[in-house]
Amino acid sequence: MPVDPSPRQTRPAPPLTVAYVPGVTPGKWIGRWTERQNRELAAYQCGEETVFDELRAGRADVVFVRVPEQGFVRPADLSVIALYEERPVVAAAKDSAVAAFDELELADLAGENLLDLREMGSADVGMEVVASGAGLLILPMSVAKLYSRRDVVARPLSGSPATRIAVAWLEDARDPGIEEFVGIVRGRTANSSRQPSVQEEQKTTARQRTKERQSRSGEKPGSGGKPAAKSGRAGARGGAGTKGGTAKKGAGGKGGKTRRSR
Repeated sequence: MPVDPSPRQTRPAPPLTVAYVPGVTPGKWIGRWTERQNRELAAYQCGEETVFDELRAGRADVVFVRVPEQGFVRPADLSVIALYEERPVVAAAKDSAVAAFDELELADLAGENLLDLREMGSADVGMEVVASGAGLLILPMSVAKLYSRRDVVARPLSGSPATRIAVAWLEDARDPGIEEFVGIVRGRTANSSRQPSVQEEQKTTARQRTKERQSRSGEKPGSGGKPAAKSGRAGARGGAGTKGGTAKKGAGGKGGKTRRSR
């Protein structure tokens, strides 16, 4: 006998891939994704200068990027949503005069040798140069914490341009997981009607209810159909018989019961 081929199994979706720049801690969003979704998520850290390249090369589906508070121009091929502002700090050697302050103004650094983070290549290299006493470095507080050292202090700095962390993805991306993850990052709940997973569940429920209504309609045709007509004919026959029977019963019952009564 021929053997029925086994049903085709749906291939699981590939992991959603998230890249993030130093200083971003995406753990809470990844945790919520894991709680809500039955799909893997891979995350890795990348450099600030190459983060958009990760998207365009297809190595990442979503990225967390650092952008300036003012003057950022969104690339035409990307969707970008700003999330939160980062406070700048000034990093200095532990034995420098900066260590004596709790907070500084940008004007307080006049005459100091301010290092350029981009020229340093990376924040960890920059912090190493700072530790040597060669100069001061202005950078986001989250980055200073990530690369903190015992021989370096970091103090909040006012008057310096701030930065923001934003989430970005390709404008023409079609993976529904991207919108799902962005919704999580933006604080949407698991039951939010704006989440693609909830919308799909609502569509599935609606289709199921439609099938159930159609099934019930097929088992019980409308009241104006043939079953109703048959019921009418049966009632007519039954009525006629009942009338005749009642008459007979009445006649017989009248004579019989009256006689016993008498």
